[in-house]
Amino acid sequence: MLKNFKLIIEYDGTAYHGWQRQKDLPTIQGEIENALLTMAGDPVTLIGSGRTDAGVHAMAQVAHFKSNTRIPPQAFQKGFNSLLENDIVVKACVQVDQNFHARYDVKSKTYRYRILNRPLPEAVGRQYAWHIPQKLDPDAMPRAISHILGRHDFKAFEGTGSPRSDTRRHIFEAELFQNEGDYLDIVIEADGFLKFMVRNIVGTLADVGRGKITAQDFKEILISKNRNLAGATAPPQGLCLMQVKY
Repeated sequence: MLKNFKLIIEYDGTAYHGWQRQKDLPTIQGEIENALLTMAGDPVTLIGSGRTDAGVHAMAQVAHFKSNTRIPPQAFQKGFNSLLENDIVVKACVQVDQNFHARYDVKSKTYRYRILNRPLPEAVGRQYAWHIPQKLDPDAMPRAISHILGRHDFKAFEGTGSPRSDTRRHIFEAELFQNEGDYLDIVIEADGFLKFMVRNIVGTLADVGRGKITAQDFKEILISKNRNLAGATAPPQGLCLMQVKY
């Protein structure tokens, strides 16, 4: 009997070329599918809630796979964590309804982008934050980020060369938090994201923080739908998928 298994996965994306399987390149999907082949004996396709780019991390990526196996979920979880490298951990494996789909059933996703805002970089933890040495304006950036709340066309923040037929998305939460250790966390929850959307938003917010553009300019960039007016794409290591809601 075909069974449906749901996984919750944490990973450090530093050593991987993103989520999606690629020929001759290490990816998160590819590594987990290789482990599945070892355990189940047959090729199995793993379907994730969405792709993460090379160097991007996840605290709670969700995926599912179907198999005729007799292996119970707990044994699968134990097997994954013994076969996978230490930078990928399967936090949960449960059998779910046949109709559950990790991608199509998503209601929202939450990403966090972390900036280290101080003159000196860090050696330990450098793969989890974008170091910006110039002091960022702590008042202007929250004013700018408030403009993306609600449903908008985010074409201005879509990655070049990845056109979607519908570039409208609904953002439920968008906040900037100042944490100890000179960290700034930008947290965004939405019903979906375009390619590089969060990183392009953050890159443009950084321009606001540096004083290159104003919060009003940020709003006008959003309205313009023109990617050429937005800031540079923020580097991948600061981005982490925090939660997927169903």
